[in-house]
Amino acid sequence: MAYKQTGYQYETSPRKLKPEYETKKNPYVKKKSTALKPKEKQKQVKKEKKNIKPHVKTVIYILAGFSILFAISYRNSMITESFNRNESLKKQLSSLQKENEQIQINIQSSLNLANIEKSASSMLGMKKIDETQKVYVNLPKKDYVEPASEQVIVTQEKSWLENLINKLLENF
Repeated sequence: MAYKQTGYQYETSPRKLKPEYETKKNPYVKKKSTALKPKEKQKQVKKEKKNIKPHVKTVIYILAGFSILFAISYRNSMITESFNRNESLKKQLSSLQKENEQIQINIQSSLNLANIEKSASSMLGMKKIDETQKVYVNLPKKDYVEPASEQVIVTQEKSWLENLINKLLENF
């Protein structure tokens, strides 16, 4: 029986033709026994080992992937932690700067002349000078500085060449 084409063929490869007859299997043929010979057992063990190897590779790849993802997430957590620490230090710095500015303003206000006068009068019992407390002293216009009685001679060390020249000039 010929294979009947139905519809349009979209692919580029041609369709396979089915044979006109099909072979039937003999129902009287005995199946092979399932008991394995020793050589066949060794072959089967080798096949199982070969089947295990791809599984081991996939497990190793999966573990490597997880370790890489863990390293990336650990790095990101360390970056976040250092960023938070940096931000907290910035907040502390700004609060200390504000406190420092307030202290400087307090110092400047306490150095005001009126505040100094007030604290001197209240704490130390000081008061402004009166006209009765002023004493004028008349000094004569004579110079009390005495000239030096000894004469100071400053000598400089001369080089050996100058000493030689001076000795020769003294002799002539």
